[in-house]
Amino acid sequence: MRSKVATFVLLSVLLACKGSSDLKEIRDFKDSEWFIAKKETFVFEVKDVQKVYDFNYLVRNTVSYPYYNLYLNQTLTDDKGKVLVNSMDEVILFNQKTGKPYGDGMGDIFDNRIAAPKLQKYKFAKPGKYKWTIGHNMRPDPLQGMMSIGAEVLGK
Repeated sequence: MRSKVATFVLLSVLLACKGSSDLKEIRDFKDSEWFIAKKETFVFEVKDVQKVYDFNYLVRNTVSYPYYNLYLNQTLTDDKGKVLVNSMDEVILFNQKTGKPYGDGMGDIFDNRIAAPKLQKYKFAKPGKYKWTIGHNMRPDPLQGMMSIGAEVLGK
């Protein structure tokens, strides 16, 4: 009995420390092609401004993706359309020297969860609805080998 209680307490502490996902959404691209004009907007609501928030890119690519990196443009706006954060981030999908893909994969598909550098430990000034828009900034149009892009916002 004592070990069951200890296990329950340990699991409760671990889950409490993990943080809750305020947004986790993935958008698939037809034929693994991401067009420059296809920016994805993810809408979420912030209720607790005492929390800090971490934003993560969720990238699914194939091994045939022709580059080791991916440049992403991201914009965070409030419910009135005011831009709060706007930046271009480089995410690394493959080892530059060996070509070995990063992330979790099976076969020729790999999933990467990558922190958005400008949006770690972010504090919102007020509760409300927010939009996080993500697009790519690579030269090819469409960009081949990109299966999906997703957004994850974790409040802690």
